[in-house]
Amino acid sequence: MEYEELKEKRQKGGRREQDIVLLNCSVMKKMKDIKKVKLFVNHNVKSRQVEKETREALLEKEFEITESNDFDLGIAIGGDGSFLRMVNDSGFKKDAFYVGINAGTLGFAQDIPVEEVKEFIEHLKNREFYYEEIGIQDVEVESKEGISHFQCLNEIVFREEELNTAHMDVYIDGVLLENFVGDGLLVSTSFGSTAYNLSYGGSIVYNEFDTLQLTPIAPMSNKTYRSLTNSLVMPSTKTITLIPEPESSNMIVMVDGRNSFYTEVKQIRIGIQEHILLIRKKDYNYIRKINDKFIK
Repeated sequence: MEYEELKEKRQKGGRREQDIVLLNCSVMKKMKDIKKVKLFVNHNVKSRQVEKETREALLEKEFEITESNDFDLGIAIGGDGSFLRMVNDSGFKKDAFYVGINAGTLGFAQDIPVEEVKEFIEHLKNREFYYEEIGIQDVEVESKEGISHFQCLNEIVFREEELNTAHMDVYIDGVLLENFVGDGLLVSTSFGSTAYNLSYGGSIVYNEFDTLQLTPIAPMSNKTYRSLTNSLVMPSTKTITLIPEPESSNMIVMVDGRNSFYTEVKQIRIGIQEHILLIRKKDYNYIRKINDKFIK
C-alpha cells in the first residue's frame, strides 16, 4: 500500500496496527540517515556488559560511535532512569532519535530487550523500524530568583518546600479551574502517564495522544476546601498556570526526579511546544506493553 493511501486511511480512522508501522517507515525514509550513535550507559555490571555487545554490533554494521552531543541516535542502556537521563543530559535534541535497551528492571521506556540487541541493530541498518513523536513539557517558573526555564519528559511535581499543605490557584488557558488545596500537583506528558503519575491514581494515556495531565496529590475536598480529586487530561495545546498563595510560595519543583527549590514563586506556566523522536520496534504494541509491564 502506498504512503498517500495509508495517510488517507489513517486520517479516516480505518487503520490497522501494521498500517501504522508501514506509514511511519515511509516517513522515516524522508528523514536523515542514522550514522553517528551515542551510548548512555548505566554504571552497573549488566549494563556495561550490554554496552560491550552493543558497541561490537554497531561497529560491525559500520555505525560511528561518538562521545560528543553531535549524534543521530542516542541509545540508553539500563533502566527507565537511564532513558530519562539520556534525554535530559543531551538537551532534548529535536534533530536526533532516541531508543532504550532494557538492562534494568521494569523498562517501560526501554523498548529493546537485551537478547534482541543484534536483531535491532540489523533492523536499524535496514531502516526497518518506525518512530513516534513524544511531547516534552516546557516550564517557566517566575520567582524571587528570576525566571527559570526547563524541559522534562515524564512529569513535574510541585510542592510546598517544607511539605506542608499547598494552596495554589490553577488556570487552564487563563480560565480558573480550581483553588487547589492538598499536598501538591503533578503534571505529566502522555509518555510520563505510566510513571509517577500512575502511582497517584492518574490515567494511563495511549501513546498516540499528545496530552498534558494534571494530577492532584492528596487533595482536600470537604466543607472548607473543594479540590478536584481526579486527574484532568487535556490537549497539548493548552497552557497550565499555577499561582501559589503567599504561604505556599516557597516551593520544591521536581523535574523528572530532580529537585530544585524556589523562593517566593509568583507563577508557573506549563505547556508542550516541542517533541523528540522515539524509535520503536516494528512489532511494538502499546496495549501489549501495558499488559506485559503492569498485568502479567
